[in-house]
Amino acid sequence: MASVSSALPSLFRWLFTILAGLTALAALLVTIVILVNPHVPAGAHFGPMNIDVLGHPGTLLLRPSNGDFDFIVTGLRGSLTLFIAKAGGMIELLKRYGLPLTLMNMIFFAVLFDLLRRLFRNVGRGNSFTPQTIRLVQYVGFTLLVFSVVSAFAEHWFGEAAFAYLARHTVITVSGTALRLPDMGMTLFPRFSVLPFGSPVFYSGLLVLALSEVFRQGLVLKNENDLTV
Repeated sequence: MASVSSALPSLFRWLFTILAGLTALAALLVTIVILVNPHVPAGAHFGPMNIDVLGHPGTLLLRPSNGDFDFIVTGLRGSLTLFIAKAGGMIELLKRYGLPLTLMNMIFFAVLFDLLRRLFRNVGRGNSFTPQTIRLVQYVGFTLLVFSVVSAFAEHWFGEAAFAYLARHTVITVSGTALRLPDMGMTLFPRFSVLPFGSPVFYSGLLVLALSEVFRQGLVLKNENDLTV
């Protein structure tokens, strides 16, 4: 059991090294896609493809229409249809808002995994209770808190833009009855919170910072005891 415990810091260090490299590579790929800014070719056609809709078989179709595209999802044996006109604009919106949001997530994970790699490197060297290790724990906590706040604003920005577009271009047909999404100004509109208080990442950051303060106080007491002896 002791040999397994002693091997865990090294195992975690290599695991977080690999994860940091993969997320950094993913961030680079997303950056390239943003710079290239690919477009759906005019006249592109996709589907119909069989998908699962609410536990029942359905179809998905993207077809050209009047210089743009229509996006259609059918399910429940044709009794449910989701129709998005001018879906090309939705694709552009996903690129404009979704790709930067994805890039931010990849950068966050790359930074977080690198901090954890450095933390477990110190633990593996027997430097668990040192100022450098405690600073790394604090950096992890601050990184989690900053990401939770920034991502809350970014998701709010993306969510409202996406819903506004869908409200203008989407028709949902249920058993022959056409329904539209509520307008932006209606109270039925789901408000996307700009506060991170519902995010577990926010509370994880607070917890890590609290633990880092406990470790810092423990290090101070240890140094005082060493000086006393």
